[in-house]
Amino acid sequence: MSPTLSRRALLAGTAALAAPLAARAQKPGSVTAAIYPGAWEEAFRDLVAPALKKSYNIELEMQALFAVDQVAKFAASRGAPPFDCFVLDPGPRATALERGMFEKFDASKLASRAAIPAALVDEWGIGCNAQVVGIAYNPKKLPKPKGYADLFKEPWVSRLGLTGFGTTFGTVSLIEIAKIFGGSETNIDPALAELKKVLPKIAAVSSPAALPGLFQQGQCDVTYTNTQTVTTLKDRGVDIEFAVPETGATTFLTTLHIAKGCENMDAAYKYIDTAVSKGVQDALQKPPYNFIPVNKEVALGKDLPMRSLDEMSKFVTHDWSKINPLRGQWIDRFNREMAK
Repeated sequence: MSPTLSRRALLAGTAALAAPLAARAQKPGSVTAAIYPGAWEEAFRDLVAPALKKSYNIELEMQALFAVDQVAKFAASRGAPPFDCFVLDPGPRATALERGMFEKFDASKLASRAAIPAALVDEWGIGCNAQVVGIAYNPKKLPKPKGYADLFKEPWVSRLGLTGFGTTFGTVSLIEIAKIFGGSETNIDPALAELKKVLPKIAAVSSPAALPGLFQQGQCDVTYTNTQTVTTLKDRGVDIEFAVPETGATTFLTTLHIAKGCENMDAAYKYIDTAVSKGVQDALQKPPYNFIPVNKEVALGKDLPMRSLDEMSKFVTHDWSKINPLRGQWIDRFNREMAK
């Protein structure tokens, strides 16, 4: 198949809102949380909302927004926060923190605090889901790749599915590819150069949302992604396995934060406490959600490349304060180069 690309689909997020928003009407006994559209919104509606209502009689209202759109909407609100809590990956989190969008976070207010590893909590928020990134492949069609360099060789390259810098897992994967070919955390030129060389052979270049479907349909048989996607596809009966690259798996946290100016701090803390509680985290780990739990009282699934959260300290991490200023340029360059 010739590589295909929807430039619009690969752009990161929507444009920032230009006009100030009207003040949000907060219902008594409720909390409003920004949440990622799709699987996250479904999971929190199915699991977190009922648990919050049962434990604290608090209604959960959700605004479905990708991370960059949460930051943009808050910036446009001009002091009238459009939601009480953020959910963010590392890049948007760094942007929001730099712009002073969070209240200070007091983890001692959480009943679940002792069950959350210290590395997952800081003065601005708490991890609610861990992500591990590596290589996914179809074991019935391809041998297990040793690492990212194999993706540029046969038999893998002609079955490769690509996505760009619009997601965190795409960004960290492409950085790791750049490092293989002499680049660094801030220099992705080698990755783009190598991708251009093999572009005519690659099975598909697609948006992050569409790529799992292409894999399921057999239009590609190897890609870089997170364990959540692999487990979800496996639950659907897809022939797929996760391979830890020889340079190491990459990890990052999705974190919860209280929005600056939040008027219902007590409800916000109860919402966050519910999201990281043992019961909810255990349920989030199971199909069809397949989150990686952050609560130490929850046993990790057998398909994960670690037996405990502590092992994640050995995985590769990245400095998002260096990546963030460059990421917009990278998205544009990837879209241009892969569309040629």
